[in-house]
Amino acid sequence: MMPWSISAAVAAGVAIVMLLALLKRAHALPLDQPNHRSLHTRPTPRIGGLALFPAAVGGAWSGGLSNDESLLLACAAGLFVLSIADDRHDLPVRLRLGVHLLLSGLAAYLLFGATPWLIPAALALGWMTNLYNFMDGANGLAGGMAAIGFAGLAAASHDVVLAAAVVGAACGFLLFNFDPARVFLGDAGSIPLGFLAGGLGLQGVAQGQWPLWYPLLVFSPFIVDASVTLLRRAWRREKVWQAHREHYFQRLIRMGWPHRRLALAEYALMSLCGLSAYGMLRLESRAQMLGLALWGAIYLMLMIAIDRRWRAFGDGHGS
Repeated sequence: MMPWSISAAVAAGVAIVMLLALLKRAHALPLDQPNHRSLHTRPTPRIGGLALFPAAVGGAWSGGLSNDESLLLACAAGLFVLSIADDRHDLPVRLRLGVHLLLSGLAAYLLFGATPWLIPAALALGWMTNLYNFMDGANGLAGGMAAIGFAGLAAASHDVVLAAAVVGAACGFLLFNFDPARVFLGDAGSIPLGFLAGGLGLQGVAQGQWPLWYPLLVFSPFIVDASVTLLRRAWRREKVWQAHREHYFQRLIRMGWPHRRLALAEYALMSLCGLSAYGMLRLESRAQMLGLALWGAIYLMLMIAIDRRWRAFGDGHGS
């Protein structure tokens, strides 16, 4: 077996075993209680990350890591510890964001050094760190799209072990998170996942493995939904860090889409993004720009269609 396949298999096995063990003590672990902003209706353990991240670490070390991968994993481990505390004690927003930006800045410096890339890379990595947390709101969504997105990074990367380990761990977690979900990811899973998605994407840029647009397109279903929604909330001067139900995927569920239908549709969209991004790497720059413009038009049409349906849905329900 290739090292990457060993990493994926080990990570999947560890995730499954750990989640089975954790579910036996689920009553003593953090529960996600339904509230007016939730899309679920019953208390569900937020323990997915307690298995997913250690499983990814175990899988990665079993396959052998490059120096850059080891440094990224060390920073992600710091975020994992912080997020465990946040899941249990609801830490202040300023503390969480401060640590996120500190570790994102450290990772950006390790990848790019004191170059013009440093500050933009640190801010982008800080955004991706939180993006998964924003988008972890539907059964099977974050786990399945992690498996697809990190597979897209692994397909084009020279350093494939860490990405493959995350794919395996995400698949193991998805067995318990796909609708009907028995566990949720929690901050301990979503925050390190977002950091590693951004970190591995920037690592590929720093090493010349792909242009910046490649990881952006691979993860664009998450990036576009979260970014557009948060910018809208900021424009309305709302507290963007507070939980809400205004993301496009949340609107679809509130308009009647089952969790399973939403997850499968998002999987299809992200798979198309990943496959087209991988194919576009072999094209000349003009064709790549045309491909990106086409995807921009596709997202614009999807958002307009959902916005129109949402307005009609609101009028029909007296809101």
